[in-house]
Amino acid sequence: MADKEKKDQTVEEQPKKGGKLKWIIILLVLVAFLGAGGFFAYQHFFASSKEGAADANATEEAAPTDANATNVTMPGQLVKLDTLVVNLADPLGRRYLKVTMEVEVVDPQAVAELDAAMPKVKDALLLLLSSKTFADVATMDKKLELKLQVVERLNQILGKSKVRDVYFTEFVVQ
Repeated sequence: MADKEKKDQTVEEQPKKGGKLKWIIILLVLVAFLGAGGFFAYQHFFASSKEGAADANATEEAAPTDANATNVTMPGQLVKLDTLVVNLADPLGRRYLKVTMEVEVVDPQAVAELDAAMPKVKDALLLLLSSKTFADVATMDKKLELKLQVVERLNQILGKSKVRDVYFTEFVVQ
C-alpha cells in the first residue's frame, strides 16, 4: 500500500508538460491568421478601389478622341526658373523670401520665348516679390493669389496666355 501512495504522489507532483507551449503555439497561429486576413482585406477592398479609380481615369482620358472636343487641354511644358531670394517689404527689413518655381507654358515655342525673355522675367519677378510683406505671403490663400499674380505678370511679358500656371517648388520665408 505504501507503494501505491508513493506512485499516486509522484503522479500528482509531476507538472503538466506543454501547457504553456500549447497556448503560445495557438496564439502564434491565431496572430498569423489575423495578419493574413488583414492583408487580404486590405488588398481586396483598398487596393482594388485604387486600381478601379486609375482604370476609370484612364478611360476618361482616352474617351475624348472626338475631333470636335476642344475642351481637352494638353499638358504644357515645365520650365524651371532660378531660385530667387528677395527681402520682403516689411518695416524692419529683416525677413526674406527664397522661392524656386516652375512655369508651365503652352508649347515649345513659348519655352523658347521664355528663355529669350529671361532677364525681363527675373526683373519682373524680383520687383513683384520684393514688394510683398510677410502678411502677403504667409497664408495659403495669399500664396495662391501670388501664383496668379506671377502668371499675370509673365503673360504680360510673353504675350497672350503663354503661361498656364506656376508651381512653387521651394518657398521659404524667414
